[in-house]
Amino acid sequence: MGDTNLQTGSRKTSQAGNDEELISVEVAYAAPEKQLILQIDVAVGTTAFEAAELSGIVNEFETIDLNKDAMGIFSKVLDGKNMPRPKEYILKARDRVEIYRPLTIDPKQARLARAEKTKAAKKLS
Repeated sequence: MGDTNLQTGSRKTSQAGNDEELISVEVAYAAPEKQLILQIDVAVGTTAFEAAELSGIVNEFETIDLNKDAMGIFSKVLDGKNMPRPKEYILKARDRVEIYRPLTIDPKQARLARAEKTKAAKKLS
């Protein structure tokens, strides 16, 4: 694999009072130039959205908009259909909250461009 510039970190962040049980979760975001996974401790009952806020990951990436960007747990989108929405999903210990970037190109257009490129390369050989 290539040089991915993956960074990891740990932050002790919690809404919990001193006697509330804490769980450890991760908050992840990947931009083309930088990827970051933060491990944080949160109170039992914390939502995915709250964990993203508490992690401070928005301070690392100016492009994150927690109110607009999709989120998921281990690649399962929190869309309100198969999984609850980020403000409703209660985290479990060791969950990884993933914040997704908006698509920059329509997947159908990307496939079409790759197919055309492959077709052109075959004509040259």
